[in-house]
Amino acid sequence: MMSWLPVVLLAVPLLGALLLLVSPSVLRPWLRVYGLVVSGVALVLAVMMVATFDYGQAARPQFAVDREWISGLGLHFHLAVDGISLPLIALTALLTFLCFVYLSWGDARGPGQLLRPRAGGGRPRALVFTLLVLEVGMIGTFLALDLLLFFVFFEIVLIPMYFLIAIWGGKGRRGASIKFILYTLLGSVVMLLGLLLVWARTGTLDIVALGQAHGAGMPRAVQILAFVAIGVGLAVKTPMWPLHTWLPDAHTEAPTVGSVLLAGVLLKMGTYGFARIAIPVLPEGAAAVAPWLGAFAVVGIVYGALACLAQRDLKRMIAYSSVGHMGFVLLGFATLTTVGINGALFANVAHGLITGLLFFLAGAIKERYGTADMRALGGGMLATLPHLGSVLTFAAIASLGVPGLAGFWGEMLSLFGAFQPAGGLPRGLFLTFMVIGGLGAVLTAAYFLVMLSRVTHGRPERAQAVPAAAPSGASGVGGRPSDASAWPDSERSGWAGESPDSEQAAWPGELPDSEQAAWAGESPDSKRVAGAIKGEGGVGGRVSRDIQGYEFAAWVPLIVLILLFGLWPKLLLSLTTPAVQTLLGALS
Repeated sequence: MMSWLPVVLLAVPLLGALLLLVSPSVLRPWLRVYGLVVSGVALVLAVMMVATFDYGQAARPQFAVDREWISGLGLHFHLAVDGISLPLIALTALLTFLCFVYLSWGDARGPGQLLRPRAGGGRPRALVFTLLVLEVGMIGTFLALDLLLFFVFFEIVLIPMYFLIAIWGGKGRRGASIKFILYTLLGSVVMLLGLLLVWARTGTLDIVALGQAHGAGMPRAVQILAFVAIGVGLAVKTPMWPLHTWLPDAHTEAPTVGSVLLAGVLLKMGTYGFARIAIPVLPEGAAAVAPWLGAFAVVGIVYGALACLAQRDLKRMIAYSSVGHMGFVLLGFATLTTVGINGALFANVAHGLITGLLFFLAGAIKERYGTADMRALGGGMLATLPHLGSVLTFAAIASLGVPGLAGFWGEMLSLFGAFQPAGGLPRGLFLTFMVIGGLGAVLTAAYFLVMLSRVTHGRPERAQAVPAAAPSGASGVGGRPSDASAWPDSERSGWAGESPDSEQAAWPGELPDSEQAAWAGESPDSKRVAGAIKGEGGVGGRVSRDIQGYEFAAWVPLIVLILLFGLWPKLLLSLTTPAVQTLLGALS
């Protein structure tokens, strides 16, 4: 039944990336449309998969492709979809397409336009190539049903994400990208050792066969060792406390689209590995390690919330919130119950939608104000930028878990699973985890409300730019040099945390003609005063812009899905429940 669909879904972005290498001169004028079209075709294929999926047999792999890959090693090119992977494939295709909408649509001089050609080289062709290769790795991870094939796709995403941060990131992009690649590669090496141990003891790499065997042929000690090794590799990508320290820097320095895909999809690859491989293949190992997994999960929930309360940078706060939200996902897995794992899978999708929206919003705020420092933003956004402030309020409320929005169900079901964990697990300990997790949910509400009070509420004040220290002798508007060539390359690329390929249109030459005249011959202080008199928002008297058309197009689908899954959770739960019951197998 349409077994060609997974192959074509992978082939479209892969061929799109290869064409950029083969015919760069032909495609260069069409880059803004090209990425949008290729990712749009992939989204259409994902929608076809959702539409033709047999929901009555959600636990069975569908659209299966199983071809011999390397006969001497017994490796197979095995792809398929079930109720666990289908939502994540659709989420990946949707977020990638929305990222291209954000980059490609609208005025080429507007914010968020990394694809516009300009002096100094925005490398738009490289950016489109990087995002398409990233999409291949992300979708392939959720399609793969061979352990080694899963590992290959799991690793493919590391290189494009590294370059996405290192080339198009903020001022601290080099350190953030190196930390990202080192952490994830080291975790992957440990995970590979665990996968090879499973292969050595069972003689097969077929995930379906291994899941149906439920650990047969592997002694309990081997299962525990393999679960720990595989779990460490997955925990780095999730990330689980205390293996999370690469995440805040990566999110803070990544460009907006990088942060959206990192939070919306890449983190889900780690948690997906627990559901697809670690728990069903190694049930005795899962049962032995579950109390430890639950303990690390609840520490991450509380730690992430407390870290958020201490943050000043909006992007960094959202990054730490992911540590807490992923803690709820891991707690759900640790319960080894249908309710808990369903909650974990639901929270996976909800987090991708909500946090993806939050990072879109954080990028938009930084583009308008020149900073993501919450105290420097001046507050009162609901008065100065009412539409942007309203969407930010909606996303924050959704993330803190208000009933009726998607963020509620995953956390609630994970905590409910901890109330009655699987047989053999210490119920008293998991009741303690439930209480601590509930405290973390309260702290989550606290840091989001604090953020809203600083950014959206209150009386609007003049936002103050927080530029990096200028080289001696440099002068210009708002601390920018009047002659950009007076700055070293490293400094020219990083005013207020911006990269050379930053999405902000902040140089006077990029402003409309009517505004350029206002910049000439004025000092930063005089422009701030003039801007305050005129009631203009932004930094240095720059005109505030509320939500633009391309931003509206990129954000509305996420808002609709957050509402839809919050009001009708059965859409997801009816899809994942049969698959979860099958993967638990011997633990049921």
